[in-house]
Amino acid sequence: MADSRFFANSGARRLADIAALTGATLINPAHGKREIGDVAPLDRAASHEISFLDNAKYVRSFTESNAGACFIREKYKDQAPPDMALLVTDDPYRCYALTAQQFYPFVPVVAEISPRAVIDPTATIGEGCSIGPGAFIGKQVVVGEKCIIGPNAVLHDGVEVGRDSRIGALSSLSHAVIGMRCIIHRGVHIGQDGFGFALSRDGHVKVPQLGRVVVGNDVEIGAGTCIDRGTGPDTMIGDGTKIDNLVQIGHNVQIGRGAVIVAQTGIAGSTRIGDGAVLGGQCGIAGHLTIGPGAKLAAQAGVMNDIPAGAAFGGSPAVSAKDWHRQNIAIRNLAERSRHHNE
Repeated sequence: MADSRFFANSGARRLADIAALTGATLINPAHGKREIGDVAPLDRAASHEISFLDNAKYVRSFTESNAGACFIREKYKDQAPPDMALLVTDDPYRCYALTAQQFYPFVPVVAEISPRAVIDPTATIGEGCSIGPGAFIGKQVVVGEKCIIGPNAVLHDGVEVGRDSRIGALSSLSHAVIGMRCIIHRGVHIGQDGFGFALSRDGHVKVPQLGRVVVGNDVEIGAGTCIDRGTGPDTMIGDGTKIDNLVQIGHNVQIGRGAVIVAQTGIAGSTRIGDGAVLGGQCGIAGHLTIGPGAKLAAQAGVMNDIPAGAAFGGSPAVSAKDWHRQNIAIRNLAERSRHHNE
């Protein structure tokens, strides 16, 4: 059960209502009146809690679980404990997420502006906003309705933030337009200078960075991430894209809709990331490349060339997933031969 000091549970729900919410099929309709009071992992769930099975590695935990209900795929229903209520779906994890959101909804915005916030008189603050102590909001800033601006966050002159967005504590935004319903976590920095220099033996000349960062709607940006503004064209983050902690996005990068970028990835300037692309943790992407829509990059991929739409690549330098696996097998075989030769 979640720690009540940090998370407020909204109360029990009937399984019939959970099935209707998620679109899952309750195998035994008689279980529809059973009340579920929380979500929990399979190995810790109790009879009043609901869990999910989405990975074959956890089948044993499922068969031994005390959960009162579980989201599963059809193929696992015969392995369930006797009294467990089963909700069958093709996407157990998504159903679990929707259910968890019901038990633990977003904390509502409490409209309150701290007297210790510094707000320029030319700024426009929408109705119902929460602005924490130490926040700084500069000239001509526009903040939409029902936004949360965390303690010590900085919105430099001219920044725009769309309605229902949340800006975490200690974040700084400049030269940026942020869409609606965005979540920007603690310590994110958006709109600082891109890394642009005209290199020369006589000294490196700084190139003025005259673009912006434009973030679409429903984007989430993890703690400690840095997104540089463009040199003239804007740096763009498409609607629905999810960015993990500690990601670096260089100037002029264009990221499409619904992309997923995992922690410690670095994307060099002027690269284009297509809609729905997935970049695993610690990927390194060279500049001026195109990662096609739906492409998938394995963790620690080092990308030196364009990646076709829908392709899967891995390794450094990155190659197709098939070639990457062949390389790994070949290296393992060489190591085995070397070991046998030395014995």
